[in-house]
Amino acid sequence: MFKNTVLKTSVDTKKWMKGAAIRAVKTMAQTAVSLIPAAQMIQQVDWKVVVGTAALAGVVSVLTSIAGIPECEEE
Repeated sequence: MFKNTVLKTSVDTKKWMKGAAIRAVKTMAQTAVSLIPAAQMIQQVDWKVVVGTAALAGVVSVLTSIAGIPECEEE
């Protein structure tokens, strides 16, 4: 279950951080883009909700990455 987790000494922490950050940014972008079409016009988009939800998705992504990400194979 916890394969390639940052908690193992055999996983490179810098490589894990880079991989987790890339995943988090992608998740945040996908979340933000998925929320924008909810409004009929671009002026009606509640940007605070979009940014807040995207930030929360980024945090959840990083927490999920603690269990392990395939980009960081054990050495």
